[in-house]
Amino acid sequence: MAATGGAWRRSQHCEYFLANRFLVERGRGSTAGAVGLTEGDGTVPPHCRRRKAKAKAKATAAAGGNAVIPPDASSLLSSSSQASTSAFRRDALAYLSLAKPRLTALIVLTTMASYALFPVDPLLLSPAAPTLSALTLVYLTAGTALASSSANALNMAYEPEFDAQMSRTKNRPLVRGLLSTRQAVTFAGITGTLGITALHIGVNPTVATLGALNIFLYAGVYTPMKRLSVANTWVGALVGGIPPLMGWAAASGATALDGTFTELLGHPGGWLLASLLFAWQFPHFNSLSWTIREEYRSAGHQMTAWKYPAMNARVALRYSLLFFPLCFGLWWVGVTDVGFLVDSSVVNAWLVREAWRFYRRGGEAGRARKLFWASVWHLPLLLVFAMAHKARLWQGVWDKVVGIGREDEDEDEDEDEAELWDGDADEEELATAETAKAAMVVKA
Repeated sequence: MAATGGAWRRSQHCEYFLANRFLVERGRGSTAGAVGLTEGDGTVPPHCRRRKAKAKAKATAAAGGNAVIPPDASSLLSSSSQASTSAFRRDALAYLSLAKPRLTALIVLTTMASYALFPVDPLLLSPAAPTLSALTLVYLTAGTALASSSANALNMAYEPEFDAQMSRTKNRPLVRGLLSTRQAVTFAGITGTLGITALHIGVNPTVATLGALNIFLYAGVYTPMKRLSVANTWVGALVGGIPPLMGWAAASGATALDGTFTELLGHPGGWLLASLLFAWQFPHFNSLSWTIREEYRSAGHQMTAWKYPAMNARVALRYSLLFFPLCFGLWWVGVTDVGFLVDSSVVNAWLVREAWRFYRRGGEAGRARKLFWASVWHLPLLLVFAMAHKARLWQGVWDKVVGIGREDEDEDEDEDEAELWDGDADEEELATAETAKAAMVVKA
């Protein structure tokens, strides 16, 4: 009852504000535009506009609709580039939009997370043993970002006419004429060459090969395959699973003997992380594509969202369920501790719940949108939990807090000191013997 009364008072306040022409025209009319009171041909204060937008969104969801997916980062950067008055800024933003910054950032983060999760063998925990290198991480992140930028630029260079038919991509730089296809391909060639070179020189050849393979798969297989078969989604998921392998191979190279592919990627932890990223693509993309399925159909892209809707929802649920055994596997092979099973089960259950609703009732009434946003939050939470529960991480912190291991260090110092004294004693004995021998020679 109190909530109802509060809502009634707020609505009455807005109606009073709109009805009081004297307040608008005489009291605040001169500054209406400055404080954002006008909307269209009416006069609406900001808080009323926000309330109206929320009510409209709820009404749309109740009617079976879904909120429009916002433009991607490339489209937003293209708009900013076109509005810029500085030639340098305009070109910089246009080229940056070719890289698909949000997607590239996600790829770099998954690579770094895999690098950080690589377990160091207890036998290699001594100060003299090789450790993960900060310089290697710099080369890894820079090379991965450049390789991803190259693949994304080639993707845009291939399909500007199809991007123009979709609301999320119609403002991309090639569609708006901010850059030519030749400029996009040149940008892709430069960033790809620099990225693969950085990975080869600064990390290892295996990581560089995986980076080059990902450029080929994304630009050479996935992009044209979108016009041919719904299997393109599985190829795209494979592309998403390779960056964790790159991070794992980069970390394992610090302790590798031969540096072969089998040695760098012989531990199952890297493949489990790659499987996490592979599985995540389906609840994320299948829910996103459902909301704009008619645009995909009009543009001629072969997607399960409009060709096989039931299969689209079923696949999203199936791969959401796969997270439970994959997270269990990370604990089983020693990448994380047992606490990760608890934390990951919570976020996995949330994703499965939204995927189940999407499967049972379809994407109407906002269910596709809810699954999409659940997937957006699910992946970073899962990676953060995995790094927070890295195997032996908290054990090492506890040992340092309570002083475990200091006794061993003291014993080592005592042994070194004893060896030093023994060495000094041996030197004194040797000196005494030589002196006595010299004295005998002189006496003789």
